[in-house]
Amino acid sequence: MNLHDLKPEIKSIVAQDNLSVDQRLLKICETLEANISYYNWVGFYFKNGDKDELKLGPYVGEPTDHIIIPFGKGICGQVAISNQNFVVPDVTAQDNYIACSITVKAEIVIPIFLNNENVGQIDIDSNTPDPFTEADERFLEFVCKEVSSLLK
Repeated sequence: MNLHDLKPEIKSIVAQDNLSVDQRLLKICETLEANISYYNWVGFYFKNGDKDELKLGPYVGEPTDHIIIPFGKGICGQVAISNQNFVVPDVTAQDNYIACSITVKAEIVIPIFLNNENVGQIDIDSNTPDPFTEADERFLEFVCKEVSSLLK
């Protein structure tokens, strides 16, 4: 399934108000991981209250020890400060990369904004070198915009 074809599915999950926010976020993770072959770990991190750190939310993939990530640390922590998309074609080339698994080759992190404030992000690891394109960025921006509507 291509990225464009997944948009109605994401909208449908977001609209399922009989499910909790976390249940819907998990369904989004499951949908992305199941339908996009190079999305091997899909998860959400959110700002942890008033602290300058991110806390792991729903995710699918290998378990991670990175439940809390300080702002500025790793790719996710950098996005929390920069408010910019961060595409990493080769994680071994990044000085400030936090390794989750030796199988991970690439990562993409897209911030989630609510009322123009960066409140979290979607984080995707891939076991495929350099798989992410501009189409992935645009699609994940769409996903993040849909997710922000859940957080209001």
